[in-house]
Amino acid sequence: MNIHYLQHVPFEGLGSMKSLLETGGHQLSSTHLYKGQPLPAVEKIDWLIVMGGPMGIQDEAEYPWLRQEKEFIQLAIASGKTVLGICLGAQLIAAALGAKVYRNRHREIGWFSIDRSPETDTTILSAAIPEQAEVFHWHGDTFDLPAGTKLLASSSACRYQGFILDNRVVGLQFHLETTPESAQTLIHHCRDELDDSRYVQSEKEMLSDPTKFSLINKIMANILVCLEKQTLKSIE
Repeated sequence: MNIHYLQHVPFEGLGSMKSLLETGGHQLSSTHLYKGQPLPAVEKIDWLIVMGGPMGIQDEAEYPWLRQEKEFIQLAIASGKTVLGICLGAQLIAAALGAKVYRNRHREIGWFSIDRSPETDTTILSAAIPEQAEVFHWHGDTFDLPAGTKLLASSSACRYQGFILDNRVVGLQFHLETTPESAQTLIHHCRDELDDSRYVQSEKEMLSDPTKFSLINKIMANILVCLEKQTLKSIE
């Protein structure tokens, strides 16, 4: 499969997904939007991954490529592609599906539990997402649940942590792809967001247990397998 990903800043790449997708024999391509790189023709890709970033979806004045990116995501969804969004990527997908994106009541940074929604049981991700999992978060915004989607999970700080549409469009507010190395890089570039508020952990807390990253990376791998099977079925 041809898998294309959109990257918004140098320090938020595919993380653990990169090796998983490469060893799966897929062709990986990318658009680094912050470099002004062009978007591909949508018919040349099978799967779109939209990564995170510190900007908000409304920040078009500072990041003018956001407008074109939103249109591209809408086109990919309308064209029947598999689309996966992480954090900002999930917010962009939610907006593309007509949902409101806005500031969350709490900034959520660090390791906090999510609870799987009962709606997940009726989707292809029923076996991939545990009933409860401690996952890595780094976000200040959130979204309303887009029409027609099913809720995947919630947390104490954020009601809508993920959604799925037609078993092929997935938005995850949290980060399952984060590795110890990418977490350190994220902390380095976004340290000013560590404000000691209720749902914001310290650098030490976030990096104290490397085994946590291995566990979330396994969940990410399971989700990718489910989406891969669904994509191959649709291509056939």
